[in-house]
Amino acid sequence: MWWAVETVTTVGYGDIVPNQTAGKIIAGFLMLGGLSLLAVVTAAITSGFVSRSEAHRLAAGEDPVMQKLDDLAAQLREVKAELEQLRPGAGAEDSP
Repeated sequence: MWWAVETVTTVGYGDIVPNQTAGKIIAGFLMLGGLSLLAVVTAAITSGFVSRSEAHRLAAGEDPVMQKLDDLAAQLREVKAELEQLRPGAGAEDSP
């Protein structure tokens, strides 16, 4: 298990390693903790970039979800207009 943890954390096989089981367990936790810390820091930085990009897009009016909703609303208006043309005699009072 010691060799697996050492390899996964890319610590390497140094000249000085713990000889006792307790030392290897503590070192294993430290190595995995360091790897976890690196992942958390990377995630925090990435989250900052994503939120900044999202705020920039929203300020510029380039929100892809809102653009898609606007497109769908326009298509629905066209379909409604076509349906009203196909049903002569049906007016606005018949629609829900």
